[in-house]
Amino acid sequence: MPANVEIKARIASVTALLPLAQALSDDEHAQLIHQDDTFFTVPHGRLKLRVFADGTGELIHYHRANADGPKVSDYAISTVSEPDSLREVLERACGLLGRVRKERILVLVGQTRIHLDRVEGLGDFLELEVVLRPGQPHAEGHAIARSLMQQLGVAESDLVSVAYLDLLRDRAA
Repeated sequence: MPANVEIKARIASVTALLPLAQALSDDEHAQLIHQDDTFFTVPHGRLKLRVFADGTGELIHYHRANADGPKVSDYAISTVSEPDSLREVLERACGLLGRVRKERILVLVGQTRIHLDRVEGLGDFLELEVVLRPGQPHAEGHAIARSLMQQLGVAESDLVSVAYLDLLRDRAA
């Protein structure tokens, strides 16, 4: 099963951090992605339906601990051709937990996906996803994430231990 090492941090500005992220990348082209994630009630892990601006989607199930600093996430992804009707079916079958809408800028640095996110209702964030190669030790992913945090000027105090959905739900409570 695929796995990655992730961190999430609050940042002052996507616009300010973008040049730093691009300077670390061999690819000059950052990709802008609009995502609408709907989360469903499930007994284990998290299940979300991600819908892109072009109408395509992905159903993603993952396990990830709520913890500060780099953490391992294992996941499974299935491409979805009719995400709107699937959302209705999953909501009826499982129940709706919430929805997260964001504008994401993707910058690739080696085996790491740098996400600069502007999350509706929350503000600006950085996510690092170090995509682990098969058999690669988690410790290597942690080291890569820590190195990138340092290069991007992310302090431990900036780290967020929970998902965007949790932050939105806490804000609404």
